[in-house]
Amino acid sequence: MSYSFLDGIRVLDLSQYVPGPYATLLLADMGAEVVRIEPPGGEPMRRFGPPDADGISAWYKVVNGSKTVLEIDLKSAAGKDELAQLIGGADAMLESYRPGVMDRLGFGEARIRALNPRLVYCALSGWGQTGPYRLRAGHDLNYMALMGGLVTSGSRAAPGMTFPQVADYSSGIQAALAIVGGLMGRDKPRGSGKGCFIDTSIAEAVVPWQMWTLTGMVRPEFDTGRTGNYLNGGTAFYNIYRTKDGRFMTLGAVEDKFWQAFCDTVGRPEWRARQWEKMPQDDLIAEVGAVMEEKTMAEWEAQFADVDCCFERVYEMAEMAEHPHIQARGMVKRHDEGPDPFFEVRHPAWVDGKPPDGRAPVRFREAADIIAEWT
Repeated sequence: MSYSFLDGIRVLDLSQYVPGPYATLLLADMGAEVVRIEPPGGEPMRRFGPPDADGISAWYKVVNGSKTVLEIDLKSAAGKDELAQLIGGADAMLESYRPGVMDRLGFGEARIRALNPRLVYCALSGWGQTGPYRLRAGHDLNYMALMGGLVTSGSRAAPGMTFPQVADYSSGIQAALAIVGGLMGRDKPRGSGKGCFIDTSIAEAVVPWQMWTLTGMVRPEFDTGRTGNYLNGGTAFYNIYRTKDGRFMTLGAVEDKFWQAFCDTVGRPEWRARQWEKMPQDDLIAEVGAVMEEKTMAEWEAQFADVDCCFERVYEMAEMAEHPHIQARGMVKRHDEGPDPFFEVRHPAWVDGKPPDGRAPVRFREAADIIAEWT
């Protein structure tokens, strides 16, 4: 547990893979008690990714830290009864089934409201509970493709695939925020005291990020295509460059003073006036790229050590994890004890001057034990 903001809040998690579990990981980090409901044998994510000595995926474990897992057969009468009792004692519930599945299991919205009128119920589906795509299959890449997350990023020749999965993780953040809002609305001094039903989707988490592009689309002077504007590779001052030794440097010199400092440091003051040439700035990008390939990454870092111009290397993952700033902020901790080494990535916030604590490992328990504690 990192913080106690949600201390005393009980959350049921009926989701799988990344979006829902990441949402409830954030809630657990903020102090909520999160209990996962999985089918007998566990959800598919247990077998996706590098396996630990016990046969369970390390990826599953790191996204489910601090949670308790119950295996319940929701198709059985006994399992349905256990879930009903757990719903009665919960404050919030998140599920990620396709629309209609909860109804077929006997837990439609009306019954859930009857079991617990105070429950904040979040359905995090692929495409939402309504609309022509509501029952369509999909994964992160598909959601990104339809909702504008790919068409503006990548090279001019083709869109670029993102990793980690933008739609998956952003929808987890979106769902966690919605649940916290639902809990606050229920419990605030003038709140109704009643729960609510939240319909959100993985796909729709991508759409708000397109507000600039959508508005730019109706402005003739704004090019929404790949490498068409200064934020997606259309300019020399905001770009990625290869060095002599095959590494990469990023330049984010948006402000005039940063671009001027960069130009002066590389010995090309004549570039100063070219910062806002018409995009795409193919010629200037090529000129800057040629200069960048004259030296190694280490040589450029030494030359720019005292220059303030938004100039950073592309860090390899191992370099990032060991970076002094990352370590100083307490964000990443390597665990080598035991047979299954792993990295713990902690909640990205300090509170009252203190960094986040580490998480407890995922726990596997019996439903009867939790029901007894919650009733």
